[in-house]
Amino acid sequence: MSLIEYVDRKNTDCAKWDGLEGSFSRGDLLAMWVADMDFRVPECVRRRLTDYIELGTFGYYFPPEGYYNAFIDWEKKYHGYEVKREWMRFAPGVVPAFNWLVQLLAGKGEAVAVMQPVYYPFMRAVENNGRRLVNVPLLRTESGYEMDFSSFEDAIVREDVRLFIFCSPHNPVGRVWSKEEIRRVLDICRRHNVYVISDEIHHDITMSGIKHVPSATAGEKPGEYDHILVTLTAATKTFNLAAVQNSIVVIPDEDIRKKWDSFAEGIRITGGNAFGYIAVQSAYEEGRPWLEELLSVIEGNYRYLRGRLESELPEVRVADLEGTYLMWIDLSRYMNADDLKNGGMERLMEDECGIAADYGAWFGGEEYAGCIRLNLATCRENVEKAADRIINALNK
Repeated sequence: MSLIEYVDRKNTDCAKWDGLEGSFSRGDLLAMWVADMDFRVPECVRRRLTDYIELGTFGYYFPPEGYYNAFIDWEKKYHGYEVKREWMRFAPGVVPAFNWLVQLLAGKGEAVAVMQPVYYPFMRAVENNGRRLVNVPLLRTESGYEMDFSSFEDAIVREDVRLFIFCSPHNPVGRVWSKEEIRRVLDICRRHNVYVISDEIHHDITMSGIKHVPSATAGEKPGEYDHILVTLTAATKTFNLAAVQNSIVVIPDEDIRKKWDSFAEGIRITGGNAFGYIAVQSAYEEGRPWLEELLSVIEGNYRYLRGRLESELPEVRVADLEGTYLMWIDLSRYMNADDLKNGGMERLMEDECGIAADYGAWFGGEEYAGCIRLNLATCRENVEKAADRIINALNK
């Protein structure tokens, strides 16, 4: 029996399926946008949450050491990162965490760098908190994207950048950065006293033969970047646990931890809810077999959709998917520039294809208006529908 079970989430107060009209033209689209899964969480999570509910008392909860140990053991076993208990802090999500860190590590008006196209809440965090956004675009290659180290360092010096928000693995282009790439970008930041927030929420979702390298382990010696680096991660993407609002902030540097602790005390958010702690602990302790099967499903969906698109739409460009369950597709050769500027991609996807996708422009402006991001963490039937609809629409 398969461990991965598809759930029809329509009419369940699901943001991805029931919240379409807030971001799209209508509510009956095939939802392949929000980065969560249409799969039931591992049985171990359901069992332990059920046991807690059956206990029937929901007073104040004290997270057990088992929660922390489960994460520490997971990181060491699967990523080679030896996290110390005293480094761990709580946030209700990675997005709140990097918003808070923008406030803590960069002053009003100071520059914060990103590499577009990139997860659009990065840009919102910079602008909404009164910091100055500096973009160093990724370089397009035949197979995907790479970092432009020379332009990155030039921008840091020219704009007096204080903080860099790093996406690793990268959302939306699917890169899993090599140790050498991470080391180069962190060396630049260290050289110019730039803090780094490394968003590693997708770190468990990698394709066959690809290994994620935690930024904290990329140095030639242990702890080399600890004084500039904060790592953010969660079980959220790995085990489909966004609703329990539990993420982990890893802060090796004592001075940065003191800033974090003072801030957290000021807003009185120093811990989460019981359901989050229980779900995350059980997933890290017992959920590995479920994850292994999930990775196979995602990779199968990717290879199917890429194969269909490239064989039937010869001008499509699909970025190599090394990590995440998000597929970055460039359809710009099928659309003219004027049409893209006037909502052509939205009309294509919503009116002609009946698909809700994340639009490329969300990740970095009009330069990426010819791209879409599709969520592969769904059943094969939905992936087949998406392929049929895009191919039929573009072949008209």
